[in-house]
Amino acid sequence: MKKHIILSLIALCSVLQLYAKEVEVSSPDKTLKASLTLNSKGQLFYRIFKNGQQVLEYSKLGLIRADQDFLHQLKFVSVSKPVKVTDHYQLAVAKRFENNYEANKLVFTVSNAQKALMEVIFQVSDDGVAFRYHFPDKSSGLKEITSEATSFNFPAEAKAWLQPMSVAKTGWSQTNPSYEEFYEKEIPVGTPAPLKAGWVYPALFKSNGNWVLITETFPEKDYCGTRLSTESPAGEYTVTFPDQREVIPGKALNPTSSLPWYSPWRILAVGSLKTIVESTLGTDLAKPAKIKNVADFKPGISSWSWVMLKDDSTVYDVQKKFIDYAADMNWDYCLVDADWHKKIGHDKIAELSKYAQTKNVALILWYNSAGNWNTVPYGPKDFMLTEASRDKEFAWLQSIGVKGVKVDFFGGDGQSMMAYYQDILTSAAKYGVSVNCHGSTLPRGLQRTFPNLMTMEAIRGMEFRTFEQKDENVAASHIATIPFTRNVFDPMDYTPMALGGVPRFERGTTSAMELATAVLFQSGVTHMAETPTRMAKAPAYVQDLLKHLPSHWDDIRFVDGYPGKYCVLARKAGNKWYIAGINGEKDSKELNLDLSFLPSTSITMITEGKDAMGFSSASLQGSTKVKVTLNPHGGFLMLSQ
Repeated sequence: MKKHIILSLIALCSVLQLYAKEVEVSSPDKTLKASLTLNSKGQLFYRIFKNGQQVLEYSKLGLIRADQDFLHQLKFVSVSKPVKVTDHYQLAVAKRFENNYEANKLVFTVSNAQKALMEVIFQVSDDGVAFRYHFPDKSSGLKEITSEATSFNFPAEAKAWLQPMSVAKTGWSQTNPSYEEFYEKEIPVGTPAPLKAGWVYPALFKSNGNWVLITETFPEKDYCGTRLSTESPAGEYTVTFPDQREVIPGKALNPTSSLPWYSPWRILAVGSLKTIVESTLGTDLAKPAKIKNVADFKPGISSWSWVMLKDDSTVYDVQKKFIDYAADMNWDYCLVDADWHKKIGHDKIAELSKYAQTKNVALILWYNSAGNWNTVPYGPKDFMLTEASRDKEFAWLQSIGVKGVKVDFFGGDGQSMMAYYQDILTSAAKYGVSVNCHGSTLPRGLQRTFPNLMTMEAIRGMEFRTFEQKDENVAASHIATIPFTRNVFDPMDYTPMALGGVPRFERGTTSAMELATAVLFQSGVTHMAETPTRMAKAPAYVQDLLKHLPSHWDDIRFVDGYPGKYCVLARKAGNKWYIAGINGEKDSKELNLDLSFLPSTSITMITEGKDAMGFSSASLQGSTKVKVTLNPHGGFLMLSQ
């Protein structure tokens, strides 16, 4: 026993000596701290503490360029004094319109064996930690980063909620990766990714009583998107680069740029579930808007025939009915899906667009991202590939009054593919066209940089529930996971709300839960899955609520919940609050909700009726301390005046 204690003390002393010199930067409220160290072997590490509790153990910093090693034999050059940074911005495609960011910034500079410089920039706010790399030297030629050693090292007892990355060139018509796998819920850290291609962002962890959500900012055209490693020995997850096939053939895969050069921000929201869900770090660190005509792009709600009626619905007469449906519901848009160019034709689409405008509805048209990175047969194809073809197509769309495009089936996260998204958004913005990306990567705050980006899919959404019963079986728990992961920072085109269930399959949610998802999920344009025929069967009070559903939100409040089990969120628009609650489990739950933030105790609540398909409405008066029952796989929607 004594020998064991002596050996442990020797080991502890060795660790303390190895990490003897640390510098710290704290959040403005002093509750969150990042600690950086350069050890005796010339390697960079960092740790994160919340209220004195370590939530991230010694984690690696550094990377390898093809021409330089910035991982080994590093030497200390300088460290700045912490300085305060602030930002204020407005963003319509977000969970909060007015956004304020305040953090303390520290720059840690090192040199490598060849005396080349690298800065590691840390910014710590009350809700999280962000850091990135900067090469301040100048170069005339291009440099390539071949690997990044950045890691996130969690205690062995931590748990994780993670979505596996799919393998490139797999799936229908070789369309993966599309960020459309089921989440692994509350798994031990260190669990290998089942598809052997890593884990995607945002990645949620529970560590020493705190929650951590990891993501990154969308790269400039000089960097690739990343993911977390397949293997995470002892709970240490490493940043890894895309599969070599996730690229526009013949163009860049890994990060490539001249110097000086900044990497994307690595972002960790840290704190309670309330802190995570209400955080805006994903856009706080994003680049400000690059386009001038921000006011041209309007969030809204859209009708959409394909998700329930599939390919045969993309014909003139059906689309005209869905335009009428959007007009009747006071919605802004109607999405016309794939192969419209064959089944309707350009002339008749122009006619439909003109008709829609008489109803105060605008069309959104589907396009294939094309290229040779998949074998998808649907069109129109190839119009997005070059600036000249994009300009021609967007000019035509502008001339007939079409306000948006849905571009589908992208090819991964390589540098050239990430640049392609930005090229499309840049071209579309010139002609007042908004963009929805499907079969796509994660937005990573790109909606702030390009306010014409209304939404991205990057989720296993409603359409999968129309393909197989297995998706419908787990729909409730999947829905209860998304507000804590995928939809925290970025808009998400789940295409919610099948009030009448999904055709052909036994339903896995109640109608009230489906109604709640219309508020629970945030998207710049929300494409509603429900059809006009089935909407007509809903009670008048449900239809009326949906006719007046806000097109964007001013604020958000986390009320209650646990990832994968249940969630209650409140969203504000003007002077009204909408509170959505859903139960991801098969057992009912009794909740005592603190709604004291509401300006009024006059609350209307819609929930299940006598059965899962029905509704009931009740008025709750006199208190903002509300007791509610969440039925199995059920939900509710409240409106506070």
